[in-house]
Amino acid sequence: MRRWFALSALAIALGLVSTWTDAGEKTEKAGPSDNMPPKGFTALFNGKDLTGWQGLVQINKRKKSEAEYKAQVEAATKEAVKHWTVKDGILLYDGKNNNLQTAKDYANFEMYVDWKIDASGDSGIYLRGNPQVQIWDINGKNNPKKIGSGGLYNNRKNPSDPLVAADNPIGTWNTFYNKMVGDKVTVRLNNKLVVDNTPLENYWAKDQPLPTRGPIELQHHGDHLWFKNIYVKELPD
Repeated sequence: MRRWFALSALAIALGLVSTWTDAGEKTEKAGPSDNMPPKGFTALFNGKDLTGWQGLVQINKRKKSEAEYKAQVEAATKEAVKHWTVKDGILLYDGKNNNLQTAKDYANFEMYVDWKIDASGDSGIYLRGNPQVQIWDINGKNNPKKIGSGGLYNNRKNPSDPLVAADNPIGTWNTFYNKMVGDKVTVRLNNKLVVDNTPLENYWAKDQPLPTRGPIELQHHGDHLWFKNIYVKELPD
């Protein structure tokens, strides 16, 4: 029995293999089960390249004509690919460009995303192009309340703080489950409920309803970021 547990622990450990580069930076390799969507979900990140993603064109700044919007996307993506890169099955960000967003817009959906930050790291997940499901260090410099990740940070009328702190230690992986139906958002962080069917407010036009469709974005605040296992399942309108 002990041998079985030892082999199981070894198998789990091999799922993420830590190595060190010549520059002294720690890297990790995604395991064989990473970036493989569960039944009913689609992988937004394929573990190989940035297919399905583009540089940031803020939803409230999109040009109306197709040609102009295409030009915005091309210019933003040209810069984004210099800083959002894929290595060993993990999506990496060097902190030097802007948000990365899906090329497709989404209405109602469920999604999973695994993320990791360094000490004082600050990030988030935009839903329909609006900020945000918060990611940050509980003890970070940008977190005066010392609360956990997962809250709807930019809400002003509706609750913004997470119900509980559910973050794993800094430098280790965390898993979000986000569900959006209408303007209501539910968030689970590491299998703990942190946001319960709460409206997400329209950040860009505070007197207007949330857009019915928009991109999913990986937000930056100038920090190194790591993402993998980004899956989505579209739900009926």
